[in-house]
Amino acid sequence: MSAPRLVVHRDKELMAEAAAARLITAVVDAQAARGTASVVLTGGRNGNGLLAALGRAPARDAVDWSRLDLWWGDERFLPGDDPERNVTQAREALLDRVPLDPARVHAMPASDGPLGDDVDAAAAAYAAELAAAAGPGAPAGVPVFDVLMLGVGPDTHVASLFPGLPAVRETGRTVVGVRDAPKPPPTRISLTLPAIRAAREVWLLAAGADKAAAAATVLSGADEAAAPAAGARGREATLWLMDEAAAADLPRER
Repeated sequence: MSAPRLVVHRDKELMAEAAAARLITAVVDAQAARGTASVVLTGGRNGNGLLAALGRAPARDAVDWSRLDLWWGDERFLPGDDPERNVTQAREALLDRVPLDPARVHAMPASDGPLGDDVDAAAAAYAAELAAAAGPGAPAGVPVFDVLMLGVGPDTHVASLFPGLPAVRETGRTVVGVRDAPKPPPTRISLTLPAIRAAREVWLLAAGADKAAAAATVLSGADEAAAPAAGARGREATLWLMDEAAAADLPRER
């Protein structure tokens, strides 16, 4: 696993714009090298801010959107049209305005879908979709994502892996149902740390003063069971994309 590298921007708006430009470059490079690209999206204010900035970026048309697979790191287990779902917010921020192949937009199941409100069955179905895309013999049971993005919570959670909950210790499955999450809604679906660590690059997004303590905790060498973001590493690169407010508690020699 790669060691974390920090990129600190003046404010959250500049961070979003720079991250969007970085993502365009990563996708274009992956498509040039392998024909397609695979990206895992994150929700929340930083993830949606990045998507909105991507929609405004002059270089966005350099991406061949028809050859891009989109996945999610986690999802709120709510009805399909709920405005709080990550996929709903991503569509509003960007996805409905670019020519994606609908078959390559891999939303996590909704609570009113064919599987009903069984979150474990929904998680297993998403794991099966990932495994099918990965192909036989994939060591992690998921595709090798080119970029996997995660927002970092003030409590150090990433995806829906919260400190102290069983999901953060999961090693056998790639996707799990999460119950009793400490922020609403309590029922969610999440990739596990082994699935996250299959990505070539993992980008952790942290903006705002409310993320400063979490960033300092994780980057000081915390254990992943107590600080899940500490377990989010990419095979080739791990980037912390931050604004100055989120980096305020880090050593000055960063």
